[in-house]
Amino acid sequence: MNAEPADQIRLLDAQALDVRLTQLAHRRKNLPEHAEIEGLTADLSQVRDLLVAARTEESDTAREQTKAEQDVDQVRKRAARDQQRLDSGAVTSPKDLENLQREIASLSRRQSDLEDVVLEIMERRESAQERAAELAQRAGSVQARIDDAAARRDAALTEIDAETAAVTKERQVVAASVPADLLKLYDRLREQQGGVGAARLYQRRCEGCRLELNITELNDIRQAPADAVVRCENCRRILVRTPESGL
Repeated sequence: MNAEPADQIRLLDAQALDVRLTQLAHRRKNLPEHAEIEGLTADLSQVRDLLVAARTEESDTAREQTKAEQDVDQVRKRAARDQQRLDSGAVTSPKDLENLQREIASLSRRQSDLEDVVLEIMERRESAQERAAELAQRAGSVQARIDDAAARRDAALTEIDAETAAVTKERQVVAASVPADLLKLYDRLREQQGGVGAARLYQRRCEGCRLELNITELNDIRQAPADAVVRCENCRRILVRTPESGL
């Protein structure tokens, strides 16, 4: 294949732009904010699960407290009715009086026990409320960190995308100035060779594979016409000759 030396040199411009596009794509994919947001999102999910559990416990203990307080109220009312009967003098039988007094005493103990239950439930409910409040605050803090990281990520993506668009446009302009067959070969080699399809021959060294050419290879290149498209014998990339090639 033949191509004007100027067209071959423009391949180096295209290569530099392609390298920059690859770098931008890598940077876009590997922004530290991506991993930061992923880790924080996992933390937030865990905190929210704990928050749901704490609020569920708070709700359950609220129902327990209501039920226990109702039990205390029923016992208190029954004891009040019995005490009223006792105080009214309506019960005159000694045996009935003894039974009534015994029941009042039993109800008093029962009320005391139930009130202890209410206090225990209230303590558990208060603990659940405090836990829920703490977790809600923690969830808010983690969410704020996520929002901050997302804002930094979006700003970085905007910057990267703007530069990518500019470089892509410049690459299109350069590519349009390169002969189609030469560009096709370059693109095929770039795909095969890890993103580098053309390399400068600099001081007798291929800048694609970083290997120095031997004397036979150099002589072949020296003898090749200026418009010949030469290839590196080691990596098969297009070798672009310049005044710094050392030929």
